[in-house]
Amino acid sequence: MTKKAKRKKASSSQEASLEGGSSLFIFRLKEGLLLLSITLSIFLWLSLISYHYSDPGWTHSSAVASVANSGGRAGAWLADIMLFFLGYMAYVLPVILCYSTWLLYYHRHRSGASTPFRYPLILMKVTGFLIIIASGASLIAMYWSLPPFSLPHTSGGVLGASLAYYSLTLFNYIGSTIILSAIFFVGVTLFSGLSWFLLLEKLGVWVWKSSTWLKYHLTHWHWWQSFREQIIEYYHSALEKLQPAVAHLRVWSRDSSLDQPIESDTVKQCSVREPSVSKLEPALPQESSKAVRPASGVPRYKKSAAIPKLSLLDKPAKSKRAEYNTQYLEARSKEVEQRLADFGVLVKVVSVYPGPVVTRYEMTLAAGTKVSKISALVKDLARSLSVVSVRIVEVIPGKSVIGLELPNDRREDVALHDVLASQQYENARSPLSLALGKDIAGHPVVVDLAKMPHLLVAGTTGSGKSVSLNAMLLSLLYKASPEQLRMILIDPKMLELAVYDGIPHLLTPVVTDMKDAAVALRWCVMEMERRYRLMASLGVRNIAGYNAKVKQARKRGAPLLDPLLKDSGVDAAPELEELPQIVVIADEFADMMVVVGKKVETLIARLAQKARAAGVHLIFAT
Repeated sequence: MTKKAKRKKASSSQEASLEGGSSLFIFRLKEGLLLLSITLSIFLWLSLISYHYSDPGWTHSSAVASVANSGGRAGAWLADIMLFFLGYMAYVLPVILCYSTWLLYYHRHRSGASTPFRYPLILMKVTGFLIIIASGASLIAMYWSLPPFSLPHTSGGVLGASLAYYSLTLFNYIGSTIILSAIFFVGVTLFSGLSWFLLLEKLGVWVWKSSTWLKYHLTHWHWWQSFREQIIEYYHSALEKLQPAVAHLRVWSRDSSLDQPIESDTVKQCSVREPSVSKLEPALPQESSKAVRPASGVPRYKKSAAIPKLSLLDKPAKSKRAEYNTQYLEARSKEVEQRLADFGVLVKVVSVYPGPVVTRYEMTLAAGTKVSKISALVKDLARSLSVVSVRIVEVIPGKSVIGLELPNDRREDVALHDVLASQQYENARSPLSLALGKDIAGHPVVVDLAKMPHLLVAGTTGSGKSVSLNAMLLSLLYKASPEQLRMILIDPKMLELAVYDGIPHLLTPVVTDMKDAAVALRWCVMEMERRYRLMASLGVRNIAGYNAKVKQARKRGAPLLDPLLKDSGVDAAPELEELPQIVVIADEFADMMVVVGKKVETLIARLAQKARAAGVHLIFAT
């Protein structure tokens, strides 16, 4: 062997050893990456399933010293970030990460280390992964409501909520569901290579083989044959037992002779007295049931609908509240001064205002005494005065005194008749005047809903939310005619507001289905936008200016035409009419948010921000 051949053989053996060493290194590196990926996936999964809203995170801070997350502070932050952006789809990330690493390791292990990466395939799988995350988060955001403080954001995260919003705006719920589901299936195919048609074909073959196997075994199994024979024998024995009982019945066959007459029983003749019609009055002409319906947009109320009378309300009975005389109030004032003096606070009661529920004692403080000192003694003062609670009014507008409110021994029943018959309610010019009851001094309280411009009534069960809602609704009905006010009533309980069904003020029957409530709120948003376009065309800033301009034009004999239809090619645009105020009243607002929260959340936000100038107002109770 020549020296040249020896050198060539040595170099080839060295290259082989280097290739073997490099392949071994790559193999060990792949194993290490696989173990690292599995460990990271387990860590992320534990961090996600042990997420707690009280832990410190990226979206909020917490003063709690201990962290409930299994991954510690790092796990709490990671879980908070992932759940904020992706929602429940964040739980899929560790699984997909582990699956992708195993797929890469398995492919390289079978094909060898020298097999090059197919970058188009990797790009396709990455695209499929992104499609799965985006479409899945959107579907979850559309159909999965969240309890409070369960996730940093919605169930689909920021990504799912944003995509769901734009999808619902363009395609509505059914169209969005179909499109997003198809995109999700496409993403699964791109990521995993799964063929849905092949899967359906295999499923069909499996069903066919299963049915064939079941049919064969049911036909050849001995126990099934004996069971079937027992059923048939029992059926025949039951027929034999029933045969004597029906033997006397005669059954007509096709060959039976029908020429013989059928004997009928003798019918007893009854004497019939013909009615006298000489005294009958002629019937009034009935209106045809096929009357032409008015065009859309025409109110469904009669123009002669009048405001109801106060006589329909029950007159208040004699007050059961004890009459507080001057001696009682003076003694109570001295007691208040003495109790506060016991705690080292010198005060003097200067005036007393007994009301239907509480009595307010106005006091002057000694020089250098802070109001916060009395506020800190609320519980002790309530105990010493033997009352349930005490309320301190720290600032009374226009006065240099403070107020101390004590509950009365007996509460006075506040009747709606008294408030509606008061001068405050009679002198209120707004058609949206609300009667809220009486203040501490016993004076009726009447407010204007247009200045609020929306109202949220909140309280515990049995605190009187529905009663106040009925009182406000009746005060609106006693103040405004159907030409001035229209209403939409939403009542999930189907009990509180059902009695108002059929009144001329309603735009629609009382809504009890929450899906219909979403439709009603969507109509309110569309009506608000239409009114804004009308006001912009007339150059006014609110609904009152619009109505005034329409009324003035009608008085001049030159009514205004609808500008939205005048330029749309319509031959004869309708005349503009005065627009009524619209009030949406909803009982059990929380129930509506649970059922159709995703549908109405955006609608309510838009109405709350923009509907005031358009004359649309919301009153919700929860």
